Amino acid sequence: MTTLNSVPLTLTVNGQAHALDIPVQATLLDVLRERLHLTGTKKGCDHGQCGACTVLMDGEPHLSCLTLALSAQHHEIGTIEGLSAPDGELHPMQAAFLEHDAFQCGYCTPGQILSAVACVECGHAENDAELRDFMSGNLCRCAAYPQIFEAVKSVAGERR
Repeated sequence: MTTLNSVPLTLTVNGQAHALDIPVQATLLDVLRERLHLTGTKKGCDHGQCGACTVLMDGEPHLSCLTLALSAQHHEIGTIEGLSAPDGELHPMQAAFLEHDAFQCGYCTPGQILSAVACVECGHAENDAELRDFMSGNLCRCAAYPQIFEAVKSVAGERR
């Protein structure tokens, strides 16, 4: 039921359409976490500076804390919950993060992994400088950067 302060919205998240009524000002992050209960996407700084809220929109990384949910309509949204196979098999990037111990506290990990997937799929992991530049929007307070870069490079190497 649409109220005066809400609007209808259909979001396609991880391949599934969701019909919602949301406040006009709702961010994609808040809709994912509070309405769809997809809590893998984290609220870090809530100002677009840390990358913890990174999701994929049509295969490209987007900061969901700065994205109005209404602007995500007619786009395919991917979250960490939708990355692994239906049978539970990990995505190669998830497996690489485990193999390279590319996390400590894990708070930034979902955003890091989604950015890393886009980095490799969009061809931005050809050299260290390009990889660092692409991943620079995702901060890790635990300083697991060397392991993160090795994980991304290992997946990029397998794809070549």
